[in-house]
Amino acid sequence: MKTALVTGASSGIGKATAKALAKLDIQLILCGRRKEKLEELQNELNVPSVVLTFDVSDKTAVLTAIESLPEDFKEIDILVNNAGNAHGLSSTAEGDLNDWDAMLSSNVSGLLYVTKAVLPGMVSRKKGHVVNLSSVAGKQTYANGTVYCASKKAVEAISEGIRLDHTKDGIKVTNIAPGAVDTEFSEVRFKGDKDRAKSVYEGFEPLLAEDIADSIAYAISVPEHVTIADMTIYAKAQAAPTTVYRNN
Repeated sequence: MKTALVTGASSGIGKATAKALAKLDIQLILCGRRKEKLEELQNELNVPSVVLTFDVSDKTAVLTAIESLPEDFKEIDILVNNAGNAHGLSSTAEGDLNDWDAMLSSNVSGLLYVTKAVLPGMVSRKKGHVVNLSSVAGKQTYANGTVYCASKKAVEAISEGIRLDHTKDGIKVTNIAPGAVDTEFSEVRFKGDKDRAKSVYEGFEPLLAEDIADSIAYAISVPEHVTIADMTIYAKAQAAPTTVYRNN
C-alpha cells in the first residue's frame, strides 16, 4: 500500500484530496493545524491513517512531526503540498506587512520545509511523486494581489526546480494551478467577512474542492512512464484569474 502525506488536510482541497486518495487505497498522513478536524476526517476514511498537527511555517515543528511518524508511514510515496493561504487584497503601497509575512511563510517557506523533510527519502528510494498546489495567480499577476501572486509564482518555480533536480532520481513532480474554487479561501483572505467572501462566487458555478482532488488523483494514477507536469484548472465561466463571466 502506498503512503501519501497531505498538508492542509483539515478542510477544502486538502480534505477532498485525502478522501480521493483513500478511494485509491492509499494510506494517509493527514497534516494541518486543527487536530479535531483532522481526527474527524480520519474517522471517515477506510484506509490506515495518522494525524500530524503542525503549522507548515514552523520549521522545527515540521521536521519534528515528520520524523515522529510510525515505521509503517515513514516511506512516503506521494507528497501533496496543499497548505497555504491568502491574506488581504490591497495595493502594494497599502499592503499589510503581517499579511505578507503570513503568505510568504506558509505558501513558500512552509512548502519548502515539508518538501525538505520528505524529498530526501524519495530520492534515496529512487521513487516518489510531489504534487504542489500553486494557483492561476502564479500564472498571471493581478492588481491588489502582488504578494499572493508572487508566492504562487514561487511555487511554480519550485515545482520546475524539483523536476529539474530530481527527475534523474525517479521523482515525478506535478504542479496544480486551480482557478476559482469555493472553499474557505476567500473567507480567510477577507478576515472572516462571510458576505464579501460569498460575493466572490456569485453569478457563476465555481470549482469545488472535489474537482481539484479528482485532478490530483488522476495525476498520481497515470502509467509510470507518464508525468502530468502542470495542470491549470478553471471553472467553465472563468477565462483568466480575474475574468469571470457572471449571470448577473
